[in-house]
Amino acid sequence: MDNNKEKKKLNLSGAFAFVLALLVLIVFIPLNMIFSYSDKVYDMTPSGKYSLDPKTVEILDQTADKQIEVYFLNTLFNLKNEPVCLPLYHTFMELDKRDNITLTCFNPNEDTSLAETLNPSGILEVKMNDVFVKCGDTIRQISGNLFQTDANGADIYAGENLIAGAIYQCTTGSLPTIYFLKGYSDKTLDGNYSIYKNTAMTDNYDVEELDLSTVDKVPDNTAIIMLAAPNRDISDSDCQKLSDYIDNGGKIQMLLSPSDTEGRFENIEFLLAKFEIGMDYNILREKNAKWQLNDLESKQSDSYFVITYPAKAEDYSEDLTTDLNTLIAEGTYESGVSHIRSFYELTSSGAMIEKASIIENLPTAMDSNEYTCISEPMGGDALTAANAKEKSNQPLVMGYYSYNKQTGAKLFVIGCDEPIDDTLYIPSFGTRRLVQFSNTWLYSSDIDLGIENKFNSYDTMVFADGAEASRTINMFFIIPAVFAVLGLLVWLKRRYA
Repeated sequence: MDNNKEKKKLNLSGAFAFVLALLVLIVFIPLNMIFSYSDKVYDMTPSGKYSLDPKTVEILDQTADKQIEVYFLNTLFNLKNEPVCLPLYHTFMELDKRDNITLTCFNPNEDTSLAETLNPSGILEVKMNDVFVKCGDTIRQISGNLFQTDANGADIYAGENLIAGAIYQCTTGSLPTIYFLKGYSDKTLDGNYSIYKNTAMTDNYDVEELDLSTVDKVPDNTAIIMLAAPNRDISDSDCQKLSDYIDNGGKIQMLLSPSDTEGRFENIEFLLAKFEIGMDYNILREKNAKWQLNDLESKQSDSYFVITYPAKAEDYSEDLTTDLNTLIAEGTYESGVSHIRSFYELTSSGAMIEKASIIENLPTAMDSNEYTCISEPMGGDALTAANAKEKSNQPLVMGYYSYNKQTGAKLFVIGCDEPIDDTLYIPSFGTRRLVQFSNTWLYSSDIDLGIENKFNSYDTMVFADGAEASRTINMFFIIPAVFAVLGLLVWLKRRYA
């Protein structure tokens, strides 16, 4: 053996490259295929888009003894193949893992019989991409709002909070209820307000009548107390129950139509005064033909007239009119009322109670201080009659909201019930829509469990100029690419060395 013979150096560069390529082929590609089939997800997103919030898990654990049905009115395939919808897809996947939850996904346009079982009363509007949660006889519809956008236009996933809230709501056995007070009007819920009832039910409220004299207090499941078209004052006992309800943050909706009765509604006035609102005993008529509208027989009438829905004040927190004014600007509704009374503020808004007008009459022209609305006395006594006459030909308010920021109590009051009366309302009048909007303002039927919305997180780089941007691109992309090419050339040259 020749010891002087130069030993050939061992070169592992080729072997190393081969092994590395083999690892890529054998390990990474099969693993990715396995994960794609198994739907195994490692959620690395900052907001946890693809996993359940601990609060959701807690709700699901607490309701593990309840049989819950979840329906999604589309296919999971469509969800899985739309990147923005992946958070909802994984929410459904996590729910489906629970033994007590049955997930059903279907196209309502193809399986109409199944869609009808979700809407046995025919009240709800069943459409694509809705979510229904059902437990026993309680069913909750989530229509839209699963995905939202923030102020910057970025996509936000809000579906988990809504779905978890619906599960919590359905498993408790009842939806929040709007109670119409019985005993103070000749009108009834099913006889006069059935369209309003059905509309409210599509927004996931129960709507029932309530005789306060038969209970010790306002029921705990009350969302809103409705007093519509009373033609007699409420009793002292019922007034006390409602007063206690208000003091504990209660929500009240009053549609106080003009009533030709003798004497004042002292207890109703007392409840209004808790929100610093006073009531006129009158009926308004618009003498300016320019502002008059057609009645139910399509004849121009001074009892039907144009009004305005004042915009939100800049320094106020509450907003009941912006959405309605947008719809009016788009031509969907017109601003109108009929057979209505007026109200006034007992005091100015303060730190504790915020109140603002939501319906006002119009002057003869936009730059005029002249008003042609006549206030005629109706009901009350001699004093209220004198006060009513003094209010003719001046600015008038026909509706208010009032919000006690300390207790959380809220009042929505307008001077007529015709916007919700099946036989009297004009469908085009925006006041009906305003009443519907007020339900959500008074009490949202969506249960907020405090589960944060989920969003994409992006890292950004800010450059002083184009030259700096080019240098950064060279550093992070072009230079590594050059080294990779050089490395490949070196390997090709030395692979047989």
